[in-house]
Amino acid sequence: MELGDTQECIQVEAIRIPSSMEKYVEAVTLRMSLREYYLDIIANELGLKDGANVLISRNIGKASSETRLFFAAQQSYLLDRSFVSGNGKETESLNARARYLSGQDIVGDAILACIGYTRKSRDLFYEDVTVRLYYRMLLGKTPGGIYKLSREALLTAELPSRFTTRVNWRGSLPRDILCMFCRQHRLSEPLFSIISHPLKIPTESSESCFKAAGSGTDVIECVNGASVNGCPKQSDSGMFKCEIKLLSRCAEVILLCSPDDCYKKQNDAIQNASLKLLSWLNKYFNSVTAPFEQLYETAGNFSIHVFSKNLFREILIGQSIQNRHLYAMQCNKSLEPMCANSLQDMLVNGVCNLKIEGPDSGVCPCNGSLPCISYSVSLVVEGENMKEVIESCNEFEFEIGVGAVISYIEEVVMQMSVGQCAYFNTNLLTSDLIFASAGDSAKMSSLSSKACCVEYEISLTKVAEPPEERMEQALFSPPLSKQRVEFAVQHILESHATTLLDFGCGSGSLLEALLNYTTSLEKIAGVDISQKGLTRAAKVLNSKLDANPDAGVTRIDIKSVILYEGSITNFDSRLHGFDIGTCLEVIEHMDEDQACLFGNVALSYFCPKILIVSTPNFEYNVVLQKSNPPTQEQEELDGQTLLQSCKFRNNDHKFEWTREQFNQWASDLAARHNYNVKFSGVGGFADVEPGFASQIAVFKREWSHEDEVQTHTDDIDSHYNVIWEWSSKKK
Repeated sequence: MELGDTQECIQVEAIRIPSSMEKYVEAVTLRMSLREYYLDIIANELGLKDGANVLISRNIGKASSETRLFFAAQQSYLLDRSFVSGNGKETESLNARARYLSGQDIVGDAILACIGYTRKSRDLFYEDVTVRLYYRMLLGKTPGGIYKLSREALLTAELPSRFTTRVNWRGSLPRDILCMFCRQHRLSEPLFSIISHPLKIPTESSESCFKAAGSGTDVIECVNGASVNGCPKQSDSGMFKCEIKLLSRCAEVILLCSPDDCYKKQNDAIQNASLKLLSWLNKYFNSVTAPFEQLYETAGNFSIHVFSKNLFREILIGQSIQNRHLYAMQCNKSLEPMCANSLQDMLVNGVCNLKIEGPDSGVCPCNGSLPCISYSVSLVVEGENMKEVIESCNEFEFEIGVGAVISYIEEVVMQMSVGQCAYFNTNLLTSDLIFASAGDSAKMSSLSSKACCVEYEISLTKVAEPPEERMEQALFSPPLSKQRVEFAVQHILESHATTLLDFGCGSGSLLEALLNYTTSLEKIAGVDISQKGLTRAAKVLNSKLDANPDAGVTRIDIKSVILYEGSITNFDSRLHGFDIGTCLEVIEHMDEDQACLFGNVALSYFCPKILIVSTPNFEYNVVLQKSNPPTQEQEELDGQTLLQSCKFRNNDHKFEWTREQFNQWASDLAARHNYNVKFSGVGGFADVEPGFASQIAVFKREWSHEDEVQTHTDDIDSHYNVIWEWSSKKK
């Protein structure tokens, strides 16, 4: 806006930033008039004599912004940086918060305002600057804050911990966030070095790591996406990794991030390296008390080397001051902790009164899926009928399992199905996030002075299945997941098993499906390391087991169901000797050495009579990812060449084995532990290339229970936590 000849007086909203850290920033109103010079009015607000005593900072925020800091010109250059203001009072000095915003030394209180004359007009230009804008500026100087702002979801989004695919990523990309971070802290643009490796055909299907070597590699340095030492080589047969240097304005190297991970695409290498560096920085920016030394000590874990501690400390010192101020605000704020009525009401620390309403549609999110939610976040005054919406969104999509939202939101969404609504309260949000989201700063200040809590209302509108499920559903009917269940049911019926243990039960999809069949099972147990998945499983199983017989639910003779939290590589003697054990599509989510450990623990300690293990057949990915069977011409190609172009079916998979690798693993296990093993599968045919889509090994114990050796010793026994238990006797 501009102050023209027809306007005699206007009111411009601005922010006062006190030099004392004991005082909060506050909104002020500047009353501008054509009769007075605008700097004289600002000088009066600062307690100075006139505009001649006011200095103006460089632009704050975006380059196009006219927002600046107005502050007192120093009257002396004493070492203690004190000066005498226009009202004769001696003022102590450096304004740390204003310095953090502007990157220059500022003495005394400062006014943050968007006002002045521009080259485009002779009229006075002005815009309001609110408390909300101030806190959004602060957020924009942190890696996580830049991401939150890009999604316009400050109270929901989090900087993801992993970059899976560009298709699944939402918001600004990691590379763009890193460039923005450097600009906000007045650093040079980051230097990205792309290291190209010739592709070596792997002898195993697990992802190969290529170490940087002096020969056989090409290094391409890029700034702002442009090569500075040659043209990038695009090759279908190459692997890439990325190194990143952060540079000062004088081109001095501050730090180097050099992860060992290699990718088939240059962009994937750049995005993942950028995210690794951002994640490390974010650990510091998110902490209100962590010292710089603690961050420095963790650099090696992120493949980061700090070259200039002093320069790097200078970047972070402003954030350290801001963090301490926020910590003081949190200690004094009125977001009081709430008391849960019971343990079931408390989801995680500080989140309670969870209610999920609506019928269970059965369409639920899982790792790798893309749920879409609509939500609103409100500040609620306890004991009064006062509620103010501070953030809302009708369509917010994110990927499950990569930390793309605040942890308690993902935990709630994982318990929901499409069409349901969830309501809960929390006191885990910091004041800066609340003020950065709130529209009416004056009203929010009034509300926050009372005992308040933050209330979430979330609706799950749809769920896009992860890539693995989408590919399988396109080719198989019934879906592979159902075919695996039917395979397990067939063995239960044939063996007349009465007890079943599901290793890696997750959200209970297999256990829930088993309840639809009439079998001889009486006791079912499931174990998983994910408490989120187990919570979901408990909800689904409890609903189904307690269903009214008249509702059309199949009645079965199940006497007990129990869910345990724990690693399947550990042993619990309570689960020894079950009739049948299942481990369907689980081991590929573990590191290969852990998958081997599970096989040994399962057959030497748990000792089920039958163990069914399924895992994806990597060779079948050629069919899945092309969505049609290989042609005769493709079949004549070298098998390794064809497999090179295939990706794993799910971003969460640590490995995928060929038939030869899986057969070798299972055969060695069976021989070592006195089991016999037979191979089968679902989706496809054993005698038609490339075999089954999901390969299965069925282990059967060759020795009888009478010959059993007592192997479950006390030093191995590791008791799992019981998460949920159901018994027919309690009904």
